[in-house]
Amino acid sequence: MTDAARSGEFVQSLERGLAVIRAFDAEHPQLTLSEVARATGLTRAAARRFLLTLVELGYVHTDGRLFALRPRILDLGYAYLSSLSLPEVAQPHMEALVAQVHESCSVSVLDGDEVVYVARVPTKRIMTVGISVGTRFPAYATSMGRVLLAAQPTDWLDDYLATAQLRALTRRTITDPAKLRTTLNRIAGQGYAIVDQELEEGLRSLAAPIHGDDGAVVAAVNVSAHASRGTFDAIRRELLPPLLETARRIEEDLAAGSRR
Repeated sequence: MTDAARSGEFVQSLERGLAVIRAFDAEHPQLTLSEVARATGLTRAAARRFLLTLVELGYVHTDGRLFALRPRILDLGYAYLSSLSLPEVAQPHMEALVAQVHESCSVSVLDGDEVVYVARVPTKRIMTVGISVGTRFPAYATSMGRVLLAAQPTDWLDDYLATAQLRALTRRTITDPAKLRTTLNRIAGQGYAIVDQELEEGLRSLAAPIHGDDGAVVAAVNVSAHASRGTFDAIRRELLPPLLETARRIEEDLAAGSRR
């Protein structure tokens, strides 16, 4: 028994009401009163009271025999999502992506002319420099940085390209402002960025934008792989589709939270 239960602060009726809600799932979208009672361990009378209360509140629908959840039940999840920050919203989707592709995933935001990592799910170390939340890299040489730069207003980008120190971090790093602008224009059009060993030799990275509810790019999500994984085109074919899907799912959860 928990401390709350021992102290008399545990509300058993709330526990039972939530158990009734959890009785419905993808395999059991509709249940009879007897089925709800059996799934929750409640008496038929108790299950009936909880179900009719949920019907009255608009969370459950009934035709007189079968009961089913109504869309309003999503309000309970939206309340949770609205309390989450971007890293918390992104984390489970990043973990799912890492489990699928077996490569590290990160989310970053733009801070001046640098990207700042705000979430990270590693799988194996492929860089000589360790990455963690708070790590910064120059935006121009990273896939996430380029996604974020490509989303900036023209005037801001003009100032950036006129003043940024584009140092060669590897022999492949783009250091010419005109060439970088062309690259950013292409990224803005295609909706993703791929950087091939420009931040560090042997490191390839793909990034996609994360849009807020108003359509503005608020962050970027990436997946990184060692060049030995395969050819440039093979890595793009393998990693880009699941990365774009991950970005879409993060955006959906951010939008859900903002509607609260």
